[in-house]
Amino acid sequence: MKTIRLLFIFLISISANAQDVKSGQLPYYEMPETSEKYTAGSTAARMIDGLGFRYYWATQGLRAEDLSYEPGNRVRSSSQIIDHIYDLSKVIVNAATKTVNDRTVVEKKKLTFEEKRKRTLVNFRKASEIIGASDDLSAFTIVFKSENGERSYPFWNNINGPIADAIWHAGQVALLRRASGNPFNGKANVFTGKVSP
Repeated sequence: MKTIRLLFIFLISISANAQDVKSGQLPYYEMPETSEKYTAGSTAARMIDGLGFRYYWATQGLRAEDLSYEPGNRVRSSSQIIDHIYDLSKVIVNAATKTVNDRTVVEKKKLTFEEKRKRTLVNFRKASEIIGASDDLSAFTIVFKSENGERSYPFWNNINGPIADAIWHAGQVALLRRASGNPFNGKANVFTGKVSP
């Protein structure tokens, strides 16, 4: 029964993602509707949804000067922070899909800002949907592979590690864009997860 439920949710997820792609919209313009039940999975998924919404609006409408803005010599630019959030999104979705984070393989294609933004948002959405459908988060371990072998971490580390870190960095992007003269859309309400008309 659990397998059928997960398969059903996965098929709905594929359909929803296909609709987003067809309409040209990225996930998290607004947050998805809340779950009817409070479970470990729905709670963790809602954290990822909150991250996705914040990231969407922190990165929406960034200009070249916003991406390159650095407030000081030893501070990352918005572009560098966005690269880091993209990497974190891969760790989050890889835990959900039970994929090893292979540190021995380097992504060869250089992505544009828009490509990174889209992939990051899709990763958050996919992870949220898979994790939200589960009653047992212990299955979603983070596994890193390097030249020294593999290391595995429980889902707890996903919460206080990549998820919390990405929320932190989305806030940095929002702050830096304000400092570079391009604050994010004030109609995006992070409390409700909706956009005012």
